[in-house]
Amino acid sequence: MPTFEHDGQRIAYTEYGGGPAAVVTASGGRRARSAKSASAAGRPLILVHGLLLSQEMHRPLAKALAARGNRVITVDLLGHGQSDRPRDMWRYSISAFAGQLLGLMDHLELEQAAAMGTSLGANAALELASLAPERLRGMIIEMPVLDNALPASAVTFTPILLALTFGEPAMKLLAHGARAVPRKLLPHYGNVLLDTIRQEPGPGGALLQGLFFGRIAPPRSERRTFTMPTLVLGHKRDPVHPFSDAGMLASELPNVRLLEANSLVELRLSPERLTDEIASFLDEIWRPRRRAARRGSKSAG
Repeated sequence: MPTFEHDGQRIAYTEYGGGPAAVVTASGGRRARSAKSASAAGRPLILVHGLLLSQEMHRPLAKALAARGNRVITVDLLGHGQSDRPRDMWRYSISAFAGQLLGLMDHLELEQAAAMGTSLGANAALELASLAPERLRGMIIEMPVLDNALPASAVTFTPILLALTFGEPAMKLLAHGARAVPRKLLPHYGNVLLDTIRQEPGPGGALLQGLFFGRIAPPRSERRTFTMPTLVLGHKRDPVHPFSDAGMLASELPNVRLLEANSLVELRLSPERLTDEIASFLDEIWRPRRRAARRGSKSAG
């Protein structure tokens, strides 16, 4: 897996697309290009995973969007997946994650890219919009964690933080047992979830501590200044990712469309509808922009 160095730490990523095109039959009988179809420089999209997960969560989506002509890059933020996992809590913050995404763009020499993030990744994408708005062609924000999610997030993740920090010996035994489960026995998303337990617990505890004491997202006054096209995905019946946060974000952004998923797992288990919507959004933002009419041109007649 390729890596690059950012602030002395190794960050892992994977690219989909950039090779010869192969015509294949996509969902619904449509003709599409294979995952090696995107040009080496065109239509880059960075996919960012959720908290304690890895870039593996986005692999099926990355392949599907690469087959539609996008150059898709998945990344493991610091403390996740195959990237370095230091135990220093000060290294972990949403702002630091946004810096890593910008570092990835610089490493790949991407002047502009679209960014799609899920949960933690959604907040990192919003922070990237704050850090370098001119580098974002558009955003796809899935399940942002904003004001209305904070009480449920505290209730959900505080026990995990305590277990990873003060229960580290027991969690190490649990991780050892999880690593003994052969990957081939589980479906893709089964391994994605079990990977959160397979990792050493200490860095995970430091990661959660860093996030608890840092800025979780750009403030509302700043979010209102984000003018890049944005697709916001939300769903109901999940207190950690309440639809009210997705709706609030959609009401703040000037160039946005809100899309409601049927459930938390629709994009993972029944992805056709949402993948089509995301692919159409990418087609739209990468469509060549019309040049402004020249000033002083002569009128007809």
